[in-house]
Order: sequence, then structure tokens, then C-alpha cells
Amino acid sequence: MPIPAKVKKYLDDKGVDYEAIAHKTVFTAYDAAQTLKRSLKEVAKNLLIEADKVHVLVILPADRKVDLKKLKKYLGAKKVSIPKEQIMIKVLKIQPGSLSSFGRLHQLEVLVDKTLLNTKKAVLSTGSFTDSVLMKVRDFIQLEEARLADVAMNAGYKIPQAVKNQMKQAKKIVANKAGRQVAKKNMKKSLNRAVKRIVKKIAPRPARKISKKPARKAAKKTTGKKK
Repeated sequence: MPIPAKVKKYLDDKGVDYEAIAHKTVFTAYDAAQTLKRSLKEVAKNLLIEADKVHVLVILPADRKVDLKKLKKYLGAKKVSIPKEQIMIKVLKIQPGSLSSFGRLHQLEVLVDKTLLNTKKAVLSTGSFTDSVLMKVRDFIQLEEARLADVAMNAGYKIPQAVKNQMKQAKKIVANKAGRQVAKKNMKKSLNRAVKRIVKKIAPRPARKISKKPARKAAKKTTGKKK
């Protein structure tokens, strides 16, 4: 199924460049990274935070986890916590798991951890378990008018070696495919040039016009002799 219509309309209306990505069902950013064969830092995860009864959407790379102490200090809040799913249903009027990375759609302020800038593009949630979007991190920050902050720490997550090998293999396939396309294009050009040269060589040359002047002179000489 395509990305949610509400998200698509939001992105299209804003005129932002993005790539829709369909994939098998995933429930976490970690699962999305393994499914899409991408590093954890290239996949963003959403975290709804309650700070003094005000809700904020924190976006950070999948290989990081929020540091509540840092977040509390940055927001200048007395208390910060991760609300339960019932709060999401009651306050945001959405079902658990359907929270997208686009906080403006949910009337939420967006806070982006600075480490997300370590990658040029990131996979972002659309609130769908089967469809995400890929877009430039800086475009996302500008779109959401997000605040940048240092509010995360290393989560210690690691992608299994087997998955890493699959990622490398997938990149090689893409590179080889691109290389084959270029080679095929160059080969086609070379073949066309070779065919043109062959056709030029074997093509019949236009017949030369035989001058009639020599024949006429010969005729005059013959007729002019005395018997």
C-alpha cells in the first residue's frame, strides 16, 4: 500500500523532494534498517516525549537512544517522560505505531538530535508499517522547523554481521548493475559505429560516367583516312 494520503499531501503541498519506499511490515526503526539493508544511522526513529505536560516529538538515528537527563536540561523542564500508548490515542487521536516523523501533522514541536546530520539522507516514518520515505535530513529539518539539540546517547545497537554482509552484497549488485548499464550503452555505440563503417565499405559505389569525347575523336580519325 502507498504512504498515507495525509502524509503524501503534506509533502507534495510543501514541494519537498522525497522518495517513497515500500517494504515488508516493520514495527521498529531497527527492523526497518535490516529490511532496507541500510545502516542504523540512516534510519530515523520517532519518540514522543512529555515535558511538563507538553508533548514533543524527538527524532534521532536508530543507533541512538534519548538521554532524558540531557533532554530535561535542554527543554528546561521539571519532568520529562515517555508517555504510555493511551496518551497517544487520547491526545494525538492516533493509533499506536501510526505516529509519523512529521510532527507538524500532529501539531507537535519537532526536536532533532544533531547526530542525524551525520547522514545526508534518512529514512523517515510515515506512520505506516509498510511504507517509508527517504529524504535529505536538512530538507526535513527545514520542513518541520525543527530544533537541533544534543539529546541522545549511543544505544549500543549493532546490526548482525550476516545483515551487514547482505548490505554490502546489495550495494555491489547496485554498483554492478549501474556498471553493466554503462558498458551496455558504450557497447551499443561501438557496435553502431562498426556497422556504419562496414556498410560504408560494402555499399556499391556510384557508376562513373564514361566520357564520349575519346570515342568521337577515334571515329573522326577512322573516317578521315584515305583509301
